[in-house]
Amino acid sequence: MRPIRPVTVVSLAAATAAAMLTAVPAAQAAPPSPAPSPDASTLATSLAKKLGSRSAGSYLDGGKLVVTVADASAAQQVRAAGAVPKTVLRSGAALKKVTDAIDRSVKVSGTAWAVDSTTNQVVLSYDDSVTGAKLAKVRAAAAKHGSAVRLEHVAGKFSLRISGGQAIYTGGSRCSLGFNVRNSAGTTFFLTAGHCTNIGSTWYANSSRTTVLGTRTGSSFPGNDYGIVRYTNTSIAKGGDVYLYSGTQDITSARNAVVNETVRRSGSTTGVRSGRVTALNQTVRYAEGTVTGMIRTTVCAQPGDSGGSLFAGSAALGLTSGGSGNCTTGGTTFFQPVTEALSAYGVSVY
Repeated sequence: MRPIRPVTVVSLAAATAAAMLTAVPAAQAAPPSPAPSPDASTLATSLAKKLGSRSAGSYLDGGKLVVTVADASAAQQVRAAGAVPKTVLRSGAALKKVTDAIDRSVKVSGTAWAVDSTTNQVVLSYDDSVTGAKLAKVRAAAAKHGSAVRLEHVAGKFSLRISGGQAIYTGGSRCSLGFNVRNSAGTTFFLTAGHCTNIGSTWYANSSRTTVLGTRTGSSFPGNDYGIVRYTNTSIAKGGDVYLYSGTQDITSARNAVVNETVRRSGSTTGVRSGRVTALNQTVRYAEGTVTGMIRTTVCAQPGDSGGSLFAGSAALGLTSGGSGNCTTGGTTFFQPVTEALSAYGVSVY
């Protein structure tokens, strides 16, 4: 999908400002989604650092962490750490050469690519806007790498016109609050999508723009897709939870996502929806700019869901960026990893 257009950006809001935000019709909430144990995420991150390019990624299979390896010594390290090694044809280094080549040759908006650790391939996706000569170029780029690249058509258009949770407003645009955060001094902020914070400085809790929430203090899009707003309104309760349209989910930690885990997203247009993580380190070429390092999922979203929370249990995972499809026929949605935003701004969830 393309990034959200400024006129109709919508985003997810944590329950923090629940009483202050404009009410929206409740969508059917998804059942609680199982998440990997904290050890699975921690172990995946630790092994990725140790193995480097000798691994082409990891994923969950039947609750067990499977780590791809290209040599026997790497497999031994994986076993010793308590995970399951899977020997694959292509190392992380080999697949990085492929993704780097695609990045250089495919300068077409409406495309996205990432390593599929479950098949040991790079998946090069294109949306409905890629036709004719553009599609021929994409196909040619994929063909150069043989079976190392799987070409995939995604219905709809990659767009930032999605948002989640409860609504937040700036100018003529609507986005969603992702997570409430604070710094070491106790100052409170909220995170949302960078393509949202690029639009305006002052953010409001209501569509009439009479209740100020706060002022933008940081924004990063394209490249990344995260932004931060400092609360200036002291009368609004700023809880560390996510609104579920039938209760709330307390958020107590933040971590990296794991391929194949089940996750949830809350949005002001479509309520709470669930899906599965299908890739990490995803690159997406929106018409408005390219972002890298995204989480790709099967969670659906629609215009009005951007900036909102991606989470698993009480763990914060990401901020809604963009995608394709809808919640009637299904779709693909990309998320900015929240850990990167937390690190960039020196804040934490609570």
